[in-house]
Amino acid sequence: MINILLEGYDIDAIWLCDELKKYIKPTHSVAVVAFSFRDNCVKSLTDWNLLYSKENGKFYDGITGGFASYGIPEESITFINYFADTKETAAQKIEKADIVYFPGGLPDRMVNRIKEFDLYEVLMKHDGIVMGYSAGAVIQLSEYHLSPDEDYPEFRYYNGLPYLNGFYVEVHYEGTDIQNDAIERVISERGKTVYATVLGTGAIIVDNGDIKLIGHVKTYNK
Repeated sequence: MINILLEGYDIDAIWLCDELKKYIKPTHSVAVVAFSFRDNCVKSLTDWNLLYSKENGKFYDGITGGFASYGIPEESITFINYFADTKETAAQKIEKADIVYFPGGLPDRMVNRIKEFDLYEVLMKHDGIVMGYSAGAVIQLSEYHLSPDEDYPEFRYYNGLPYLNGFYVEVHYEGTDIQNDAIERVISERGKTVYATVLGTGAIIVDNGDIKLIGHVKTYNK
């Protein structure tokens, strides 16, 4: 299994694309699990469409355009729609996909919605590529932490999807005191390595257990 943990959806960035071309192929199909939206912003299908629909979705072109740079056509990319898909159609999209893609947003709400749609076991059976950015990166860890920000005012640990369990990740790292305090706390309390992906310029690839740090990633140990 291949896990790709990203800072953003610009997967065609020069510093990243040469490495990702080893994994992402033109014949691949993609299922975007678009469940990470904020409840106060997305309350209906209309709201969801403003983020992810082909017609006017804020993130649609960025996601599909990124994969297009690897030769994956738009018709090979499906979005799981929280308001339009059923549990059955959502599961089918994942089962048919070579790549499962988790967008940024709120990782804890994404996990909750995955469980609501009975997709947990379906996702755990996926043995291809799992990738995502920001929230979609940390969700791939069996347990992840979030340092305080505007969405999460307090430091906390959360349960993700248990693809990876050997390390923690501090996303969007800018070297702030809040982030450094969070990293020190994780090391002290969990005793595991923390990889800090520098804002917009770092990524982690786990290739069947082999960890590759791409771009700017800082490593913190006990």
